[in-house]
Amino acid sequence: MTKEKNNIKEIIENEDIKENPMKVEFTKIPLIPLRAVAVIPGMVTHFDVGREKSILALEKAMEENGEVFLVMQRDASIENPKRENLYEYGTIANVKQVLRLPGRTCRILVEGIKRAKLEETVTVKGYYTAIVTIPKITEAIISANNILEAMHRKLTTLYEEYVTLLGRISHEGYFNAVAADDIGVVADAMVGSMALKSEVVQSFIEELDGITRAEKLLPLLVNEIEILKLERDLATKVKSTIDEKQKEYYLREQLKAIQEELGEYSEEVDENEMGEYIKAIESKKYPEEVRAKLKKEMSRLSKMSPMSPEASVIRSYMETLIELPFGIETKEKLDIKHVGRILERDHYGMNKVKERIIEYIAAKKLSNNFNSPILCLVGPPGTGKTSIVKSIAESINRKYVRMSLGGIKDEAEIRGHRRTYIGSMPGRVVKAIKQAGSMNPLILFDEIDKLGNDFRGDPASAMLEVLDAEQNNAFRDHYLEVSLDLSRVMFITTANTVETIPRALLDRMEVIEVTGYTEEEKMHIANKYIIPKQLKKHGMTRKHLNISESVLKKVISNYTRESGVRNLEREIASLCRKAATRMQLDETDRVKLTVDNIEDFLGPQKYHYDTTFDKDEVGIARGLAWTQVGGDTLTIEVNIMNGTGHVELTGRLGDVMKESAKAAIGYIRSQTDRMNINPDFYKDKDIHVHVPEGAVPKDGPSAGITLATAIISALTNRKVRRDVAMTGEITLRGRVLPIGGLKEKLSAACRANVRQVLMPMENMRDLAEVPKQITDNLEITPVSNMDDVLKNALAE
Repeated sequence: MTKEKNNIKEIIENEDIKENPMKVEFTKIPLIPLRAVAVIPGMVTHFDVGREKSILALEKAMEENGEVFLVMQRDASIENPKRENLYEYGTIANVKQVLRLPGRTCRILVEGIKRAKLEETVTVKGYYTAIVTIPKITEAIISANNILEAMHRKLTTLYEEYVTLLGRISHEGYFNAVAADDIGVVADAMVGSMALKSEVVQSFIEELDGITRAEKLLPLLVNEIEILKLERDLATKVKSTIDEKQKEYYLREQLKAIQEELGEYSEEVDENEMGEYIKAIESKKYPEEVRAKLKKEMSRLSKMSPMSPEASVIRSYMETLIELPFGIETKEKLDIKHVGRILERDHYGMNKVKERIIEYIAAKKLSNNFNSPILCLVGPPGTGKTSIVKSIAESINRKYVRMSLGGIKDEAEIRGHRRTYIGSMPGRVVKAIKQAGSMNPLILFDEIDKLGNDFRGDPASAMLEVLDAEQNNAFRDHYLEVSLDLSRVMFITTANTVETIPRALLDRMEVIEVTGYTEEEKMHIANKYIIPKQLKKHGMTRKHLNISESVLKKVISNYTRESGVRNLEREIASLCRKAATRMQLDETDRVKLTVDNIEDFLGPQKYHYDTTFDKDEVGIARGLAWTQVGGDTLTIEVNIMNGTGHVELTGRLGDVMKESAKAAIGYIRSQTDRMNINPDFYKDKDIHVHVPEGAVPKDGPSAGITLATAIISALTNRKVRRDVAMTGEITLRGRVLPIGGLKEKLSAACRANVRQVLMPMENMRDLAEVPKQITDNLEITPVSNMDDVLKNALAE
């Protein structure tokens, strides 16, 4: 078999088919693979050709004798079929007509001539070529055999009945099918004119014996006739129930008749349905636009078959409108003291948020027409942004609905899907109103900074109308198609950063910054909220497990590094679990937890914070940095070496920090005389600036004065005080510019036991927002230029 295969390939590669060493009648012919179409000899049909190789094969055939080999693919989804993807037998056909269509597609009319067996395929000059053999087929002459004559008559009778029922075969096609004297040719002609599946036609192509094909066709004709009779009966049953006034319902009646045959249709219609809709419409205080829409849809529904798909769509739409709480509102509590108590009960700190809600309550009490504020709480994860919104809703007696926007990319999620689409539904805003059961709930849009967009639209743009107090009194959801008043709804959003919020959307919201917690605030939150909650959850009290201040401080400092308290809660939960396990194993009712044995419960320390240096050193200065998990100290090291004036910056520094280093060197070069520095240091000295923890990326301008101080210290060989930390941006003139994240930076300085902090003069106004327990432990020195910095930072 392998040897024969190789010989065939040799024949394929040989341009002259006559040089055939196997002495077998091979024919080389252009090949067109067909998808879900089978062409049998004697069959005249048309189909479209779009694949490039097929078009080239067609063109090759038209250049020669117009013959092409047609064979069906086993899998229609394959774009470039190989030999094993094609059936073994196909049909050599004559191309009668070619019609060029737009986009390099052709529609061709072909007539099947004879069967052929596909031996091998090859791509020649960009088109498929088939090597085929013509199988020997024995004639089965009808007039020479009485059995064949009887079979022909039976086939003719059945085929005549089939043609009559189908009504789509011409007289010419009928006579061509029955006129041949070969029973196999008759079977082929009948199969080619019938509406059969391509796989069935292919099975007749592969059957070489004409008598067998005729025998196979007899039961097939009987089956097709039965199906056509059923279709005729169904059509007759439908037509008998339709008069002239009901022609527009013809298709629905056809479906109804089919459902009756399947036993799925019932004439019983719930007469109470319309009555329930009418009662629901009359019982609520709907806006006129909504009431008119409901009546219109109810009128349409009454004229429809209750089983029709459109009736189901209208029911869903009406139920959605009816279930919306038009005219229903909860009465707000405008008691400032009550609101203050609820907010203080559930959350520690967050004074800006609490003050803004108190201000709203006070203004609303004076003017009932005062619109609700649209607030955006921005801060690190775990700082209580989402949970305080729930407390706000409770304090002012509004229904609370949370809607997460993270990852939403489809505008229809906000504004709803139009009813023309299958499975359409209202947007999330309408669903939130429906869920709340009130027209004045508090809706939280969580993670608004993580909205996406793609080809389906921009949901952030859809939010513009929702969050605009001047427009949302007539918000139109695509599904509802009526105006919805959102002016009574109180919207609050949360985000981790404003950088990814579109500017137009951000402009519609009042941004309130929620800063991370200091160590003292975390201890207070843990003692007041987290520890009691976790002890209760684990069935314990402080008698079973007492977490002291020193232990809690160690957990916060060495096992968590975050702005919020989520990880702190996890660690405390872990302590409770470990304690519960130890109580069971040791059969005791109390677990002693100390700073010394904390590692037995939580494992080795996860984080270590820098503390003050052991001594003053040359070329080492301590800066302060803001991170997403709070503040931290930043050590900057500088070495001066003989060289060619090269400046090396290492430690994964960002572009802004590198520019700060260049600005510091530019300032130093302009001040060499005043500082007793060799004016040619930039020519014969190499400066290497390194920031430890090289795996951690660092960036920002606030390390400018720290970089300048460390470089000046190295160039002048003067030591930097070990108990001083600093933060501030430097200019080429030596001015110190303000920075951000002051609270977090001062907290980090306090944690590192720094005594004195140098900070920009312009940031002194921000000290009011820093907790007093931090500022009391630090000597804060404002600086406005590098002279002030060096006077305080360099040792005598």
